[in-house]
Amino acid sequence: MTPPDTIKHLTIGVAGLGAMGLPMARRLVQAGFRVVGYDVVQDRDYRSVPILTDPGEFAEQADVLLSIVRDEPQNVELCFVGQAVFRQPKYPKVFVLCSTVSPGFLGELAAQLPKDVTLLDAPMSGAPVAAEEGSLTWMLGGDAVWLDALSPLFSAMGTPLHKLGALGSGMAVKVLNNYVAASSVVAVRRALVACPKLGVPPEVLLDVMSQSSGQTWFGDRFLEIDWARQDYSPENTIGILEKDVKSFLKGLGDEPTAADEALLQSLRKLPAFPE
Repeated sequence: MTPPDTIKHLTIGVAGLGAMGLPMARRLVQAGFRVVGYDVVQDRDYRSVPILTDPGEFAEQADVLLSIVRDEPQNVELCFVGQAVFRQPKYPKVFVLCSTVSPGFLGELAAQLPKDVTLLDAPMSGAPVAAEEGSLTWMLGGDAVWLDALSPLFSAMGTPLHKLGALGSGMAVKVLNNYVAASSVVAVRRALVACPKLGVPPEVLLDVMSQSSGQTWFGDRFLEIDWARQDYSPENTIGILEKDVKSFLKGLGDEPTAADEALLQSLRKLPAFPE
């Protein structure tokens, strides 16, 4: 399938309408795209996003599929096993993988997809607050013609768009980025917990760091990020950070270093930060 003159004629299927996927889908609706949504959880308030409850109907209607489900197993479920979108009689001809996974998973996925499907990797950064604002940062890999054609779609959800090269290049940058991001979450939370012992109000530290060498995305937006104060749970965003670090390590194919193990342990032991 080659891109049409305008992608506004295509129906965009968004699979995974959680904390990231739902505000992203809303942004697309607001920008005038034809959107259909699908999620295995069907009792949420999806408001302005049209929802289909049957995966076969979803597969039939979607020309372009954006997968914003959690991890590799959920993508396998979506594509081939549970919802089995790409085992339906009619299926999307463009698959945009937005989940953060190991870069090597892209090759495994491509080998199982029908030959007439174009696979792109399009992980994004910014957390739910940026998804709500439409200020996501994109790391894009795959066919340059399709990435160019879909640029208006990505831009409706945020900029900049980093077009990084062949399939997998976006995901490689994303797992590297998220390794650093996970490290900064641990460091910022450690410093904030230490503030009272050193007589420093946490808000003062956050302000000073935002203008000095301790500046981080997490610290700069600590008061806005809805999960910034969470403790660890496999189901929440701190658990997703653990998954992203593991995706980075899987991509390397190396044994974890002592620093890697310490980072994972720190995430798993992260307590809730007091209000």
